[in-house]
Amino acid sequence: MRLEEQAITEHLAQLKTWKRDGKWIERKYRFEEFMDAIEFVNQVAQVAESLNHHPMIHIEYKLVTLRLTSWHAGGLTDLDFTSAERYDQLYEAQQTGKGEAP
Repeated sequence: MRLEEQAITEHLAQLKTWKRDGKWIERKYRFEEFMDAIEFVNQVAQVAESLNHHPMIHIEYKLVTLRLTSWHAGGLTDLDFTSAERYDQLYEAQQTGKGEAP
């Protein structure tokens, strides 16, 4: 179910690094090395498959941009924000050297 504006605003307040672009939310992740970016994208793909919710992924050398929306709902849903949280956890785990996040 598509979220109302108030719920979207509340979710974005919790995910401070994500920005809204119309029916999308977006975040850019920067990495020290190209292969770190590719490793992150591979982990994102695994999470996306497990959630059956796939982001738009754009790779520019050491910069990865993820964009999320729910096509079937015509906008943002809880699943978009759940996915965003999971991707942030992956990124934090990779940056701190702890491996894959839950």
